[in-house]
Amino acid sequence: MNRIIPLILAVALFMEQMDSTVIATALPTIAIDLGVSPITLKLALTSYMVALAMFIPLSGWMSDRFGAKKIFRLAIMVFVIGSILCAISSSLLQFVLSRFLQGMGGAMMTPVGRLVLLRTTQRSELVSAMALLTIPALVGPLTGPPIGGFITTYFSWHWIFIINVPIGILGIYLSGVYLPEVPPTNPPKMDWVGFALTAIAAAGVVFGLSVIGLPALPPGIGIGATIAGIAACLLYLRHARSHPAPILNLNIFNDKAFRAATTGGTLFRISTGAIPFLMPLMLQLGFGLNPFQSGLITFAGALGALMVKFVARRVFAATGFKFTLIAAGVCGAATTVVNGFFTPQTPHLLIIFFLLVGGLCRSFFFTGSNALSYSEISDAQASQATSIASVLQQVSLALGVAFAAFILEASSAISGTHLQLADFHLAFFLVAALSLFSILPLIKLDPMAGAAVSGYRRRGTVKAGPKPEPEPGE
Repeated sequence: MNRIIPLILAVALFMEQMDSTVIATALPTIAIDLGVSPITLKLALTSYMVALAMFIPLSGWMSDRFGAKKIFRLAIMVFVIGSILCAISSSLLQFVLSRFLQGMGGAMMTPVGRLVLLRTTQRSELVSAMALLTIPALVGPLTGPPIGGFITTYFSWHWIFIINVPIGILGIYLSGVYLPEVPPTNPPKMDWVGFALTAIAAAGVVFGLSVIGLPALPPGIGIGATIAGIAACLLYLRHARSHPAPILNLNIFNDKAFRAATTGGTLFRISTGAIPFLMPLMLQLGFGLNPFQSGLITFAGALGALMVKFVARRVFAATGFKFTLIAAGVCGAATTVVNGFFTPQTPHLLIIFFLLVGGLCRSFFFTGSNALSYSEISDAQASQATSIASVLQQVSLALGVAFAAFILEASSAISGTHLQLADFHLAFFLVAALSLFSILPLIKLDPMAGAAVSGYRRRGTVKAGPKPEPEPGE
């Protein structure tokens, strides 16, 4: 197998995953420099995720229309430019817009990279190639918090973004030299109306819910943006039914396994998106730790996610998707509740243990829901299923940040004080309660759903299938 292709693609994926995790650790320090509160800086997190949700559906069409290699190199360039602008930002608006530009590059980098791999790798070698590609998706979140904390504490947060520049330039050069040309195809005419409606829906709902509680903006702006997003979503439902090739084909939800896995996964990701936002803030603002100390603790969740890769196949084969997903959902909610009892006197090793277990449970849920989503999808539907799942993933993660920040803002406003440890505890309790709803779509699922993929056997009637792979960054 030609290892250079997946490794080049993996470098770009690593850069994106690293960048998305280091910023959470540096939020309090960046907020001080920009003269805003750490909660307000949630806009930098949500703007990145919104950009991903908006432009992921467009990336596949652009690759087919102009060539995957060309779009992949362009995506790295856009990401690098966004990184430079983040590093030199001197205001909240500049920083949020720069993060949005980064998200545009990231939206094209990952799906287009996978497309390049699929079209340049023999099917017999695809599993090995995908294994190389998924390593940085697991290592990035593992190393991001301690590296980001170290850079922020002992150097400057600006270097978090500057280090992307040489990596990105190297990626552009290597991809130009070693990646084979992937010729354009003849895709259907672009559904620009659908793209506009989905973009407004994603941006309106996430942005609106993010700014409703901000003191710097009138509440009407957040409420208006949210209403506009919901209206665009309803209009798209009508549009998709009449368009011959909608940008997101909602007929995919007729598949029971995809519907259950995607709905449950979306609800679970809202709580998962809240945890990387809440935990570093609580450790730094509530416990008084510096960013490096915080990063050395929070990386444990990614370590738990990495451990799942080595045991997922056996667990799903032994218990099936339904039982494992429900158990992982309950376990994930329980470990989130435990976070609400941490105090500055709690031993750090105990915190690390529960974060590790929580990361393990969440990774089981995402690995299983991801594999279940595609278990009964035909090859003709695969592209649409990937686009819809990716969009929902990013929107739900962004909503998680907005939900957690809203709880903190409301709690501190009611108490009439600055953020207190009790505010974070309340947020963790409510986030845990929300995550429990994720098991509801799975309760009526057939226990044998996705058995051909999981390898689950009952009465010896089902043969083992391929190993489910975890989602990037989870």
